[in-house]
Amino acid sequence: MIPLSVPNLSGNEWKYVKDCLDTNWVSSVGSYVNQFEELAAKFSSVTRAVATVNGTSALHISLILSGVQRDDLVILPNITFVAPANVIKYMGADPILMDVDEHTWQLDIALLTRFFEQECLIKEDTCHHKNTGRRISAIIPVHVLGNMVNMEKLLPLADYYKIKVIEDATEALGSTYKGKPAGSFGLFGCLSYNGNKIITTGGGGMILTNDKELGEKAKHLTTQAKADPLEYYHDEIGYNYRLVNILAAIGVAQMEQLPAFIDRKRNVSELYTRELKDVPGFKPQVITEHVNPNCWLFTCCFENSKGLLKYLNDNGVQTRPFWVPMNQLPPFKNDLYFHVDDIAGSVYKSCLSMPCSTNISDKEVIEVSNKIKEFYA
Repeated sequence: MIPLSVPNLSGNEWKYVKDCLDTNWVSSVGSYVNQFEELAAKFSSVTRAVATVNGTSALHISLILSGVQRDDLVILPNITFVAPANVIKYMGADPILMDVDEHTWQLDIALLTRFFEQECLIKEDTCHHKNTGRRISAIIPVHVLGNMVNMEKLLPLADYYKIKVIEDATEALGSTYKGKPAGSFGLFGCLSYNGNKIITTGGGGMILTNDKELGEKAKHLTTQAKADPLEYYHDEIGYNYRLVNILAAIGVAQMEQLPAFIDRKRNVSELYTRELKDVPGFKPQVITEHVNPNCWLFTCCFENSKGLLKYLNDNGVQTRPFWVPMNQLPPFKNDLYFHVDDIAGSVYKSCLSMPCSTNISDKEVIEVSNKIKEFYA
């Protein structure tokens, strides 16, 4: 089986983990946590990074610190992994699901503009949804598959309508828009280090921000809001969302290899695109103008994608469908979905993700491509 996307632990991971074991610094305190946060902040061009247990917890804390309240509305693209939609519900808020661009599969900025103009009003310096009267307090642009939302157009809209921007950059570590890293545009950016991401700590996430005070607050909340270095005095509701030192050690080793991993992902994407260009219905994701993507997960559209999915998995190629759109999932089926043609539904029906680990060989990429060609022969 050629796997979809697996970790590449070919650097100093064993050395740094052994150091943790040898010194007994395996839990939530230790030098590797600080190193990992510093490396993440520097790489993403922000002033503060806070390591968390996973990307979902990073999103949760970011929503809390952005002032999202119960009964608020939060704008979210309909094509996303489920985590940000779940986190909105954690807050007692609801998502407004926004359709995506048919080419880039990112949140549709033209559609978003129309939504604001037709469906919203500014009242008492906050944005409200006209039909329900509910406050819209935040937007979560998800940089899907390592491509990016057009942030140059999104940010002025969000500023005008008085809503906070929390970037879900969990798939886009290493992607840039006009040279500026994903996760560095909004009030917060969130990263994930899950096992299938471009670098991994097994689990793990990161909160990025340029607001020093909010960065300190994020660190406080993720460490159970312990307010005294000696006494177990906690001054507000906190969360056990801290990343442990032994996983941060893996993260430090992975960060050392990240530039090479990004280069490999881009090479794999280019090779697939060249090999598959004549396959019936082949349609790769169009990269947003001015974006240099990390090419995290090679995903593209095909004719009879469900048949191809079964054929590949039956023949030793681990392939996965795209995420089910949020409006089709039971927890979110009653939430507002703003769309014209339901592009999200069309993308879901035709898209598949192909093996693209950073340690996949060119020979394996060509083998996968040949299997796809066999299916259509």
